[in-house]
Amino acid sequence: MKKKKIITVILLLILLGLMLISCRRKETEGKNSYNIHYVNQDATAVLYYEYMTQSTEKRDVLQELIGELGRIPEKLEYQPPLAGSFKILNYEIKEGQLILNFDGGYKKQELITEILTRAAIVRTLMQVPEVQYVSFLVDGEPLTDASGNVVGVMNKETFIDNAGNEINAYERVKLVLYFANEEGDKLNAVTRNVVYSSNFSPERQVVEEIIAGPKPHDISSVKNKKAYPVMNPATKIISVNIRDNVCYVNLDSGFLEKTYDVASEIPIYALANSLVELSNVNKVQISVNGETNLNYTESISLATLFERNLDLVETGNE
Repeated sequence: MKKKKIITVILLLILLGLMLISCRRKETEGKNSYNIHYVNQDATAVLYYEYMTQSTEKRDVLQELIGELGRIPEKLEYQPPLAGSFKILNYEIKEGQLILNFDGGYKKQELITEILTRAAIVRTLMQVPEVQYVSFLVDGEPLTDASGNVVGVMNKETFIDNAGNEINAYERVKLVLYFANEEGDKLNAVTRNVVYSSNFSPERQVVEEIIAGPKPHDISSVKNKKAYPVMNPATKIISVNIRDNVCYVNLDSGFLEKTYDVASEIPIYALANSLVELSNVNKVQISVNGETNLNYTESISLATLFERNLDLVETGNE
């Protein structure tokens, strides 16, 4: 008799559990779970909390997430990135790129707070499947960093996880970068002083600098020689990772569009030589949309692991 009662109680508990699960499913039906990222009150980290959207339509979800980024939460330790002294004027999705246009108040943020804010916004909105990249404008002009460089497009690979201590330092580094010479058949090495956040990897910074092209204040290794761009400036970075001293650079198809009149090997070794200048890189693998089984300008196989090539570097004796 006792056994029958115990079995009955167990069956009732199971039934109750199934009913609760069913109710929970009905509550969340038509909703999606997202992580809303925010800056902590000390402005030292980007954290997140789970949020269930009310809609599943992509435009509505995006609008809802943007709204949540500006909502003042009950917990005081949350600092919503869009609840500050600036606002989004407008936004649009164009070919997978979400373009956010902020008012001038965005530029009034402190340096580290701005980076944290940007990380929180990008990480939150990159969860929308239709968003492949995010770019920031301020009053219609591209956002620039502390050094005056255009920040450009960002994705989830842009920001590095540092065990809850996202951004707490800036570093100044002297990079050796390689661009084309005037004839486009050789590389001209230049040095550039760059200030970058510890939230970014130096190897990604190098790739961004090469895509952006030479600057007037670059110091050429060959006296009175100018440096010229090598790569389509519209090229987007998908990811940059290092494993076993090999730097894996994954770019979008913009890389394959030859914009400047340079020899085929010049863009390849501009990247490879510049990256190998870093102490933790010995070789470079370049892929396009994750694919290496293709050729650059029909002559250079991207399946190759590229090493430093000093034969292409222009010297003062030439």
